[in-house]
Amino acid sequence: MATHKIEAIVIGVSQGGLDALNILLPLLPNDFDKPIMIVQHRSADSDGYLSEHLNLISQVHVKEAEDKEVIQPGTVYIAPADYHLLVEKNASLSLSCDERVNYTRPSVDVLFESAADCYGNTLLGIILTGNNSDGARGLKTIKDAGGMTAIQDPLEAIVPSMPNAAKDITHIDHCLTLQNLGEFLANLPS
Repeated sequence: MATHKIEAIVIGVSQGGLDALNILLPLLPNDFDKPIMIVQHRSADSDGYLSEHLNLISQVHVKEAEDKEVIQPGTVYIAPADYHLLVEKNASLSLSCDERVNYTRPSVDVLFESAADCYGNTLLGIILTGNNSDGARGLKTIKDAGGMTAIQDPLEAIVPSMPNAAKDITHIDHCLTLQNLGEFLANLPS
């Protein structure tokens, strides 16, 4: 259990992500008070379907992140297709067209590392299903900053490469099924 308060959550997910987020986000109660920033790998020409769909099935507000937007509690921000999503020191979001990282844009590592700079030991980083190692280095950065780390149980993940890569390079505080992860998030102290 956390020895300190969690103020924000970042999630990285790739292949199998829609299925995972379809299970996880609806488990959050409508009074969930933490912001969540999500990088889901998808093609550069993807439209806003992901955030619109997840908003329809979730009790929390889900939206596509906008440049210079101030992070609000209880809101889930999805990185737009083909943009890196970063957290600024003043707890606002920024979008970047910088080079791909780990062959992807948006990159989980870029989000996680920038969020760790902002939130330090009050950040929770989570890696879900996905095929590559994006997010592993970022999750280690969160852990090194004193934050909390979690992965989807690789045995449950549609593609276990991302959670396994994270587990291989840093200490993971929680390895949970999506159902248990949802319950864990819903019960984080306010």
